[in-house]
Amino acid sequence: MKSFLTKAALACVLMPCQGVVAVDVEIIAHRGASHDAPENTLESVKLGWEQGADAVEIDVYLSKDGHIVLHHDGTTKKLAGVDRKVVDQTLAELQQLDVGAWKGDKWKGVRIPKLADVLATIPEGHRLFVEVKCGPEIVPDLAKAFKRSGKKPKQLVVISFDYEVVKQAKARLPKVECFYLSSFKVDEKTGEQTPRVEKLIAMAKAAKLEGINVSYKGLGDRAFLDKVKAAGLELFTWTVNSPDVARRLAKLGINGITTDRPAWLRRELSK
Repeated sequence: MKSFLTKAALACVLMPCQGVVAVDVEIIAHRGASHDAPENTLESVKLGWEQGADAVEIDVYLSKDGHIVLHHDGTTKKLAGVDRKVVDQTLAELQQLDVGAWKGDKWKGVRIPKLADVLATIPEGHRLFVEVKCGPEIVPDLAKAFKRSGKKPKQLVVISFDYEVVKQAKARLPKVECFYLSSFKVDEKTGEQTPRVEKLIAMAKAAKLEGINVSYKGLGDRAFLDKVKAAGLELFTWTVNSPDVARRLAKLGINGITTDRPAWLRRELSK
């Protein structure tokens, strides 16, 4: 991951007339390079690094026998055709499943990886966003996995829609950045968007988080971002596969953008 100063200097060279921040934006590969490879696999993670992502985002659960494994849905039905909860299966059972064939013949036989195997792939200067899909019971095991990996705290990030998860993760791992994830609802009658930015800021501050990570669909103008920045927090967004949306958010000063297509989106932002 390039330093802020390096990126800022490059931005001035590439787009001096726009005062741009596009190349300052951290590009995060969503579930790895999931447009091109089966999501949440070693293959998609490694491809994310190959495609020049600054960071890779993955989803994790705790298996029945206490192993941290990669998977997004609560069950393995969508990817593997087995309608059982991830948390009700052992590591051995989970690793018998084929989670690549749905993506094409090229990916037949791809298995669910352990977090430890993915942590080992993080290149120097890059980081891994670990989205916890289960509850805070995973936090002690997560802390152990991070320590065993030998990776620097600045290379690791914990994110979750479960506030208690990020709250406990931050308390347990004070040197690891943690972000609260949120989507939005809009009242059909009033047009009011919830949760309000003030609530998200208050929650992040109360748990001593570094910031929030929200759906781009709730970022209509600069006001939201300005309030987050004024509170001394960072703002990330997901999942952006539109160059126009990415450019708009980059110009607003977003810290990072999660995308299924890291190499492609970076090229589009550089145009």
